[in-house]
Amino acid sequence: MTRTQQAWELLESIPDPEIPVVSIRELGILREVTEHDGMLEIVITPTYSGCPAMGQIEDDVRAALAANGIEARVVTRLAPAWTTDWITPEAREKLRAFGIAPPHTAVADNVVRFARRTEQAHAQVVCPRCGSANTTETSHFSSTACKALYKCLDCLEPFDHFKPY
Repeated sequence: MTRTQQAWELLESIPDPEIPVVSIRELGILREVTEHDGMLEIVITPTYSGCPAMGQIEDDVRAALAANGIEARVVTRLAPAWTTDWITPEAREKLRAFGIAPPHTAVADNVVRFARRTEQAHAQVVCPRCGSANTTETSHFSSTACKALYKCLDCLEPFDHFKPY
């Protein structure tokens, strides 16, 4: 196993600090593990440019590698911007099981995405608890800026919805 493969394997299990049921890899935050001139480089991308968890994520990446004798440079890359399309299908299911409505899949083309953002914002959000589509947004911001607060009008439970980007 190469150092790059070993690093991917170690980093695969690092949980997101704000949503510990999914890993940073499953959320698409962990983007690359490459080797340049004998030094590993780990690329992470925040879910949005002001994400307060990035410092913790960088520390967790460094600690996981250091505990296994691997030195690496951690780079935060803002472009291309993170998109909810990078969330794996497994992570979407984990979010739903955890009580967070996963985001709708965005379109692949950034130009079209901006034109369709309004349409996506009004797409029906399904309650992760009872499966009802009879829901309403109660606040555009929830426990984190990347989620909105919704309420199911059938089971009356509040829940977070991961906003599509």
